[in-house]
Amino acid sequence: MASYLVRRLIGVIPVLLMVSLMVFALTQLAPGDPVSMLVSDETSAEDRQRIVEAWGLDRPAPVQYLSFLQNAVTGDFGSSFRYREPVLDLVLARLPASIELAIYATLLAVLIGIPLGVLSAARPNSLLDNAGSLVGFFGVSMPNFWLGILLILVFAGTFNVLPSGGREPWGMDLPSITGFLTIDALIQGRFDAFWTALRHLALPAIVLGTSMTGIIMQLTRATVAESLREDYVMTARAKGLSERVVLWRHAFRNALVAVVTIIGLEFGALISGAIIVETVFSWPGIGMLLIQSITYRDYPLIVGLVLVYTTLFVLVNVLIDILYTTIDPRIRMK
Repeated sequence: MASYLVRRLIGVIPVLLMVSLMVFALTQLAPGDPVSMLVSDETSAEDRQRIVEAWGLDRPAPVQYLSFLQNAVTGDFGSSFRYREPVLDLVLARLPASIELAIYATLLAVLIGIPLGVLSAARPNSLLDNAGSLVGFFGVSMPNFWLGILLILVFAGTFNVLPSGGREPWGMDLPSITGFLTIDALIQGRFDAFWTALRHLALPAIVLGTSMTGIIMQLTRATVAESLREDYVMTARAKGLSERVVLWRHAFRNALVAVVTIIGLEFGALISGAIIVETVFSWPGIGMLLIQSITYRDYPLIVGLVLVYTTLFVLVNVLIDILYTTIDPRIRMK
């Protein structure tokens, strides 16, 4: 196990190098420059030149990239042009909001998608199966931005039962411990703050989890239906086991590896794919930070955020590999 993890982590290094090189090159090739975006038009030419030199933009692009790599090895991704703060501090301040949103969206998708997929597979062509298929197609085909705007209009605009955006109301005054508002509220016994945080999470989590619900439901249905046709299921039924035991303990358990795989991949995609949802709901996560950094050509922040996205995605996949050995003991990591 340890040697496997070491090999996977070493394998991350060339991936990060390739991603950083591609992102750095694309930001250099993109039209516009950060000085024009961030500095006032009334700034003199001498002051503009001093800013260019201070940000290191007067050096050749390869020299800038190598300097970035040299500092990144020590955990220094440079300072943001716009915020004038270290990139790592900005990312770490926004990262819990994105992870918390992705976790609740995943929980929602798992709690709905898996039971619906299993029960649909157990009762093919039934009313439940047709309803489950409808949920699956709806989730997969529904654009996030359109669903988000629609829910805001209905639940925030018309009925006024849920907030339209943001992570917390002004003046909630909840000291940060972990960065996850719901967990911090529970740790401090602030159930009013916990309820407020859940209300702010509701709409963006529903929007973000809708697509994942459809994917999980359809995959679970297909894999469980295939498992129910295997010989060991017939043997279990011949032994007189109840249909519930056959369905959940035998058929679903053997389909679980595929389901866990898609959950892991989708969770990583949720963190990186929450850019649109965070923008629609003004969610203060790294997705919205990435949009702002691209708008202002904030090169260090763009590259730092993409590297964080890549690292998170790889780590989630390593965690899924570890879960395989728990779900199916026949799988061994070598």
